[in-house]
Amino acid sequence: MQSIVVSNEILLEQINVNDAATIFNAIDQNRSHLGQWLPFVDYTKEVKDSEAFIQTIVSQREATRNEVYTIWFKGDFAGIIGFHNTDRVNEKTEIGYWLINDMTGHGIIHQSCRVLIGLAFESMGMNRITIRCAVGNASSEKVAIRLGFSFEGIERNGERHHDLFFDLKVFSFLKREFLP
Repeated sequence: MQSIVVSNEILLEQINVNDAATIFNAIDQNRSHLGQWLPFVDYTKEVKDSEAFIQTIVSQREATRNEVYTIWFKGDFAGIIGFHNTDRVNEKTEIGYWLINDMTGHGIIHQSCRVLIGLAFESMGMNRITIRCAVGNASSEKVAIRLGFSFEGIERNGERHHDLFFDLKVFSFLKREFLP
């Protein structure tokens, strides 16, 4: 299993099925915090839903798998971060993340994203990274801006949430803008 040391307080561990109960419990105890912006919260009703999510990741061939990590802060579970919608032909990927409420405000996502940006450009051969966040999700928008991502525009009705569709702000970062 791959581990990435982000700092002396932050560790990323490659997600595995043994994490299902921890992930489910974190979602279950943070439904109002996470559910405001993340549609999957409503569909995560029991541990087996988290197991199914993890299984879709780990069952992919290694060469094409999206790397997803659990985030640990001072030894406690904090959330999830990783790549998704990776397009190896066009050398682009997207970073997605979430944190439980008690772990916000410590710079965990900012620091973890910086490490994943380096991984995407230096190890995965990516040319472009995207972060998408719902219009109104100021915390996620701040992460993208602070990391130096450029605002590209609004993806109208980009994500279904309950019976509504959220517009998404789209931010990108290019390899030529990266300074290791």
